[in-house]
Amino acid sequence: MPYVMRNSDGSICGLFEQIQEGFAEELLAPDDAAVVDYLNKPLPVAAVSARQFKLQLLAAGLLDSVDAWVAQQPRDVQIAYEYSGTFVKDSEMMTTGFAAMGFTAQQIDGFFVAAAQL
Repeated sequence: MPYVMRNSDGSICGLFEQIQEGFAEELLAPDDAAVVDYLNKPLPVAAVSARQFKLQLLAAGLLDSVDAWVAQQPRDVQIAYEYSGTFVKDSEMMTTGFAAMGFTAQQIDGFFVAAAQL
């Protein structure tokens, strides 16, 4: 049975086989719904290929809007968008672009998780 550690919001943030000193933990059954949900949660994704990124834009119906936004940006941003082989979630261009599109941090994470599966 795993010992679970929870975030301040109550969600599980770690599973351990033994008690970890200094952490508030509880023992749950391996088939407990909270444990199963935690284990099935997709891992965070920090970067995706340009192909994955642009295919996810297409799948989300955002490709034309992003292309139009990029066309209005400085030349260095246009070059980076067109020729980058990898798109890094926390890069300045990504942060600025996602903010311009009104994305929340959770939506950005979801976008990258979905893109990584393409």
